[in-house]
Amino acid sequence: MNPHLSTLQPYPFAKLRALLAQAQSPAAHLAPINLSIGEPKHATPPFIATALQQATGGLSTYPPTKGDPALRTAIADWIARRYSIARPDPDTQVLPVLGSREALFSFAQVVVDPGAEGVVVCPNPFYQIYEGAALLAGARPYFINAQAERGFGYDWLSVPAEVWRKTQLVFICSPGNPAGNIMSLDDWRTLFSLSDEHGFAIASDECYSEIYFDESNRPLGGLQAATLLGRPDFRNLVCFSSLSKRSNVPGLRSGFVAGDARLIEHYLLYRTYHGSAMSAVVSDASIAAWQDEAHVVENRRLYREKFEAVLPVLGPLMGTGWPDASFYLWAQTPGSDTDFVRDLYGATGVTALPGSFLARSAHGVNPGAGRIRIALVAPKAHCIEAAQRIAQFLNKA
Repeated sequence: MNPHLSTLQPYPFAKLRALLAQAQSPAAHLAPINLSIGEPKHATPPFIATALQQATGGLSTYPPTKGDPALRTAIADWIARRYSIARPDPDTQVLPVLGSREALFSFAQVVVDPGAEGVVVCPNPFYQIYEGAALLAGARPYFINAQAERGFGYDWLSVPAEVWRKTQLVFICSPGNPAGNIMSLDDWRTLFSLSDEHGFAIASDECYSEIYFDESNRPLGGLQAATLLGRPDFRNLVCFSSLSKRSNVPGLRSGFVAGDARLIEHYLLYRTYHGSAMSAVVSDASIAAWQDEAHVVENRRLYREKFEAVLPVLGPLMGTGWPDASFYLWAQTPGSDTDFVRDLYGATGVTALPGSFLARSAHGVNPGAGRIRIALVAPKAHCIEAAQRIAQFLNKA
């Protein structure tokens, strides 16, 4: 057995199931409302389903590891439109992948030298795939804590020089999970400078980039930041995106990586053996999705309506306002976040996720403690009902 498997920690939702098993059963008249999982619940646009159905002829052929040229072109065109930058080269700077999760994990296996006792820097709280990818690649995770006073951003210059010297990969999540914070251009400038000095790769997870609230103020992306800072070759940077949240197709498992052609070349070599080629059926549906923006605008409208309805109820009680982007509330609890989630479920049937389950204790603190993540993915009426139940629970405490 791979000895690194023993270093993996239980997934947050396994911890959550064990926690809720300790709770009393909610009253029978309270229908359960699950706001713990960041799984989109809006309907898949019909035109994507139609494209999928019409592409079934592609089942008779093996798909190319590099992906359909038409899909790579559609992705490159979307990147250029979305970020107002020169189009990346579809042949050398773009690869389709089976969702961002698969790609984030496998990319670490490419850029980490398992014999070098390297470090992978991860945000904290974080998407647990980052930690697992680092550990199974033979590296040591180093956690940089989110700071509320920085809008849940990070002090990159606080990382010791000896850590940077050993760093081979940095994971970024912008917009962030769970706080919805966005990397600023100054943040990118600092990180690029550190990457140039120490030679590490940057993996920018941007799966929430299309869930924002002001149509005139779109979140800054990594490739956009690189272009603005005079790095049109995207050196040391690879960005990861997905259709799951943008287009409400989490079951399609479709996304892309784009960036530094040198890193993409090595990643393609890995994937040739890894065997993660995208079916022509998924590819055709993905082309249709990347070429349409109207459904994405409508998707954002639905999320905006839910935030407008829920924040007046929970904001004053849980110290939360609008995130910069994403569909999460990163809300404060009056005491232990785990006790709160357990007791909330028992009293109201509402499930949220303890913030401490999304983080590790690092530098003397667990930066997720005392907070919960609420995913506003359920129908609007369910989100409002859940908010009202949470408010009643807090007022009785």
